[in-house]
Amino acid sequence: MQTKQLTIKTQPLKMNTCAFTGHRVLESDFSARALKKEVENLILKGAETFLNGMAMGFDLIAAETVLKLKKKYPFIKLIACIPCYNQERGFSERDKKRYARILKKADAAELISENYFNGCMQKRDRYMADRADALVAYLKKEKGGTAYTVKYFQKKYPEKEIIFL
Repeated sequence: MQTKQLTIKTQPLKMNTCAFTGHRVLESDFSARALKKEVENLILKGAETFLNGMAMGFDLIAAETVLKLKKKYPFIKLIACIPCYNQERGFSERDKKRYARILKKADAAELISENYFNGCMQKRDRYMADRADALVAYLKKEKGGTAYTVKYFQKKYPEKEIIFL
């Protein structure tokens, strides 16, 4: 008796939405060029929507990167995922201006919670992770919001890609 070999063709996961997570303070090894290269690679793989938590540091740089790439790829979208009203109240004056400029140029803004509460940042992080096909992470510490988001994404979505910078 001859058996027929069964071939299963798998298609790669459709890459449409990516989220960012990273530290507020960037170390000397951070490379804006590497971030741009990874975001552009994601666009070439089919990513069109980028979710950004709008925090100081990595988030603002990632948002600015998406906005710059939007000139070359006008179909991509930046979605600002804001944890609560007045998120930027503790930012420096320079970062407050950057935040306002980015928010004005974003394709949409999602307000996750009206008021600040202990845990609203994590709620924002889960919101983004639950909607992302891939996560771009600048992770250098085992504790904190970025580590929380990466662990949450790894545990809940082990089949999805995380790009570490």
